[in-house]
Amino acid sequence: MRIVKVFVLFCLMLILLGCKSISNKPHGRFQKENLIPWSIVGFDVKERSPKERLEMLERLGYKQYAYGNRPKHIPSMQQEWKMAKQKGISIKAVWLYINLNKDKVGQLKSESEVLFENLEAVGLQTQIWVGFQPEYFENFSDEEALLQSVKMIEYLSNRAQKLGCKIALYNHGGWFGNPENQLRIIKALPNHDLGVIFNFHHAHDALKTYSVNIKKLLPYLWCVNLNGMKADGPKIITIGEGDLEKGMIQQLIDLKYSGPFGILGHVTGGDPELILEANKEGLSKLF
Repeated sequence: MRIVKVFVLFCLMLILLGCKSISNKPHGRFQKENLIPWSIVGFDVKERSPKERLEMLERLGYKQYAYGNRPKHIPSMQQEWKMAKQKGISIKAVWLYINLNKDKVGQLKSESEVLFENLEAVGLQTQIWVGFQPEYFENFSDEEALLQSVKMIEYLSNRAQKLGCKIALYNHGGWFGNPENQLRIIKALPNHDLGVIFNFHHAHDALKTYSVNIKKLLPYLWCVNLNGMKADGPKIITIGEGDLEKGMIQQLIDLKYSGPFGILGHVTGGDPELILEANKEGLSKLF
């Protein structure tokens, strides 16, 4: 009988220790295998080569990222995508920045066109995160802005579908970055599989309507890129150093958002390796 009691006590101790270790783990959604590093190509004070960038991701323990290029990265774009595949690192998205003064339906500027050429050449099937230059819409009426946006997104989506890719609308400020306008674009194109990429660092002008907007966007949210948030800025701060981001993230969890979270490596003149680690540490402390 005494042996049985000792055995039961031993089992209870193991259960309690197991519960303690589980409670000390970060929220499963915020472990590195579930996070997408973002803005690590175009914002890198060290100007890493594709090889150096992928080695950095391996060193940090990430097996995926989103590719946010600048024109200077075009010559090495295919090389990086091929090398990432060889290393088993998944490219979850690529960046496309549209300037409607230069990008026209049927005739994109060369920097935009080469993205589609490289996607086809490499056979990369992924999301294309599309941002629009905010200034373009300043002199347009609401109806004109909607018409121009719908035409361009329809054109891009048709091209993306032929390559096995999908278009996501990226809130990069201005008329196009407004959640209500993004929903209008999506609803105007019911035969296209479109999503939304919601960036905390581009949402300071809509913090008062965040709760309403995020509920409306939920069915279309493909990724949420996190950032430290204060009502009065600055625009980009380390996760955990703001006073709003925890509540904003918790709302997504409460709404049963099931998509991925992006983690920024983006500070002008900064090292994304250090920034990613600081953001990950801050996120772990919050959750």
